[in-house]
Amino acid sequence: MIRPDAQLRAGHVPADLIPPGTDPRTVVIVHTTPRSWTGPVVLILVATVGVCGLVYVTTVAVLSLVQVAATTAAAIKTAVPTLIGGGGLITLAVKAPKKKSSK
Repeated sequence: MIRPDAQLRAGHVPADLIPPGTDPRTVVIVHTTPRSWTGPVVLILVATVGVCGLVYVTTVAVLSLVQVAATTAAAIKTAVPTLIGGGGLITLAVKAPKKKSSK
């Protein structure tokens, strides 16, 4: 037995652990139970699933908002000429800023 805890697990009580004046036959060695990894592993799995679910729900919400915005923009684009009375002479356009050329 190379390791000291192996001696204790085998039931050998070293003399330096017994207080003076104590009968060695009355000494009881109490061992702790090995650590269970079930709780931390389950916690990590639940946290991972929760984060993935949150990312999924957020993505679906953002895509739904983009779809609603696109539908609203298309409806406004078709309704504005009719509301103005131009008969299709007015169109909506987005003007992009000019790129600065570096020389």
